[in-house]
Amino acid sequence: MTLQVIFLFIGMTEIVFILFVVLLVFGADRVPEIARNLGKIIRQVKDASNDIKSEITKSAEREGIDIDITKDVQKEIDKVKDDIDDITGPIKRRF
Repeated sequence: MTLQVIFLFIGMTEIVFILFVVLLVFGADRVPEIARNLGKIIRQVKDASNDIKSEITKSAEREGIDIDITKDVQKEIDKVKDDIDDITGPIKRRF
């Protein structure tokens, strides 16, 4: 558990060191190409995840499945608030 937390806190010196090692290993002329390819890969993954999400949404709408869970949660919260108001309504504080 502690090792996972340590990896989340990378300081500026560690980032500079990693960039220095990448520069030494791949060279200055290849770093922009690597960054560009990495950007393309990230864009493709993002587009694919958006496509999957839209397909799931369309499929759920075709099947008549309600995908908006927030409405149900808000109804339950309102119901609990009303129940609490009914219970505490006649009680007055005497402070």
